[in-house]
Amino acid sequence: MPNAAGSRPDAVGTSSPEVADRIERLGARVLLLDGSGRLLLVRGHDPHQPERSFWFTPGGGIEAGESPREAAVRELAEETGYVLEPGELVGPVWLRTAVFDFASRPYTQHEQIFVGLLADAERRPRAGVEFTADEHEALDEVTWLSHAEVAAEPREVFPDVLREPWDWFVSWDGVPRNLGVQPE
Repeated sequence: MPNAAGSRPDAVGTSSPEVADRIERLGARVLLLDGSGRLLLVRGHDPHQPERSFWFTPGGGIEAGESPREAAVRELAEETGYVLEPGELVGPVWLRTAVFDFASRPYTQHEQIFVGLLADAERRPRAGVEFTADEHEALDEVTWLSHAEVAAEPREVFPDVLREPWDWFVSWDGVPRNLGVQPE
């Protein structure tokens, strides 16, 4: 499956059993910012490793027939209740390939990450949160965090680049930043 840039990562298509069993998919995420410059993050854990807790951006897999923008706003609404229109998203500001295990299943997810504004979402009613069974089991909290709070967070943060200054995606220059392959 091609990544967001249209090329195949080196590990895809190799014959090792780990890669052959890996779930490969396209994904989309949202960096939702409020008027105070805080970012909405989700705290979760792996149900097969409950001691491992981490923060991540709302988002997930792209469904058949969806554009990355459509998937990003759908996932944002399902996981947080905040509703945006695809045209309200900025970006993608980041492209990356996340390589991770969840519930003892290996994944490779080629992601496009967009920026959205809470001010746009507040123009419409919040939707009901619609967690999947896996999300009910694994999601612990959805909250707004400042950059200082994220940078100092002792738990893992995905993508880890969120610990760096946010100025470049808050005032995006129009050029997507390729974060490459990121093991999580």
